[in-house]
Amino acid sequence: MMKKFAVVLCLGAFAGAAWVALKPKQGGSVPLTVFCAAGLKKPVEEISLAYQKETGTEVRLQYGGTGTLLSQIRIAKQGDLFIAADDGALEDAKKLGVTREEFQLVKQKPVIAVAKGNPKHIDSLAALKADGIKLALPNPEAASCGRVTKQLLGNDWDSLAAKASVMKPTVTEIAADLKLGAVDAAVVWDSTVPQFAGLEAVELPELAKHEEFATAAVLDSSALPAEAMRFARYLSAPEKGAKAFEKHGFKAVPGDEWALRPDLILYSGGVNRPAIEKVLQKFASREGISVTTTYNGCGILCATMKTMGDSSNPKFPDVYYACDVCFVPPVAEHFPEAVMLTEAEIVIAVPKGNPQGIRTLADLARPGLRVGLCNAEQSTLGFLTSSMLKSMNLWESVSKNASSQVPTGDFLVNQMRTGSLDAAVVYLINIQSAKEHFEAVPLPADKSKAVQPFAVRHDSPNKLMGRRLLNFLRQNRASFEEAGFVWKGDSTPVQSAEIVLPDWLKQK
Repeated sequence: MMKKFAVVLCLGAFAGAAWVALKPKQGGSVPLTVFCAAGLKKPVEEISLAYQKETGTEVRLQYGGTGTLLSQIRIAKQGDLFIAADDGALEDAKKLGVTREEFQLVKQKPVIAVAKGNPKHIDSLAALKADGIKLALPNPEAASCGRVTKQLLGNDWDSLAAKASVMKPTVTEIAADLKLGAVDAAVVWDSTVPQFAGLEAVELPELAKHEEFATAAVLDSSALPAEAMRFARYLSAPEKGAKAFEKHGFKAVPGDEWALRPDLILYSGGVNRPAIEKVLQKFASREGISVTTTYNGCGILCATMKTMGDSSNPKFPDVYYACDVCFVPPVAEHFPEAVMLTEAEIVIAVPKGNPQGIRTLADLARPGLRVGLCNAEQSTLGFLTSSMLKSMNLWESVSKNASSQVPTGDFLVNQMRTGSLDAAVVYLINIQSAKEHFEAVPLPADKSKAVQPFAVRHDSPNKLMGRRLLNFLRQNRASFEEAGFVWKGDSTPVQSAEIVLPDWLKQK
């Protein structure tokens, strides 16, 4: 720990950087190291002290221009969180591979700061360029505000830079110069102005419509990712950090509701379990949360949600990973947007060697054959199977042989293992791990593909966490492919209410 502390102290010697070690709490946990854009110093320090008092975790804060901090992070390869002042710096950090999960904190835009009452009547770029006006600019190589303003102004930036009296690495430094009267105007974030008494902001048309997000990102180097994300959740929580940001004049972007160890509730179709069970454990460990997962047929899952009445029920799921798109429209009011994550093939499972010589769905209608089907009201697989059979005029004849109708394909596979079934309509994934016992008979290609959508509840108190879970699942594509799924997770989201089912699935 002493070695880590020494490294960060050295970093404080860089231009535009400042190191603040908050007073540690006796008996506290391992401290967090946070690299924070200087313009957010006041609220972040206040939030850090409150967090330390509430949790016992010490927070060590390193301040500086965003660009300067990013350079330090690259060199040190240590630390837990990076609070960047703009989107561009965050993109740079991602390209460098030094950040992972992101938590938006505030929105801000560049303005011209002047003394109260605007005694120099500065209200335009032309006024800034006038003779006698002393101008302070943030260095675009070090400060996000400088870089963003330079991009927005183009050639006008060059003329401003040529006449600037001073250019410094942080917005707080040039705002301090303005407050002392050393300059007449300064380009800063709109959120910087309320932090200095005696200043006011002038919005220029060239800058007014552009906003940037200040974002906390977990560093890839963090040895404490769960604690880093806990603090990031605290920074963005509406009743914690967001409240403090607003108090200091920032436009906060409220995150999820605060909980020291939140519980994410996931409803999932049973077919998805082989791919996600271990991935969910990794996600929960990294986030420092618990994930309560209910696996079942999607008909049962949807019925359970309907029974709860509305999402005010604390047991209502935050996220829903269905077995097929046909079971998303029934709950579209709660899950208005879905991402098609995977695809699974439906087959006829038969014992090794196919002793009954089954080749088509029509063969399942043979007298005396013991057939396993999933329940059409309880599960996606059952609904898809019954719809497929009805579209081929085979439902009545095949269902007569259905000696078992259960909620999920796993039940049918278990019954086949005991010899109580001759064949069953299941997902190929259901028999993937028992290939030595089963063979798969393919079904019509246009009707045998189930697509699994992932959706986050629109009013979930853990909505952003649900989106991070989606990203985590995308990062673990191999887990799905190893389980036998076809990957579709790079597709764009669709509106749940606009999902159009093929005619053969619209049968009652």
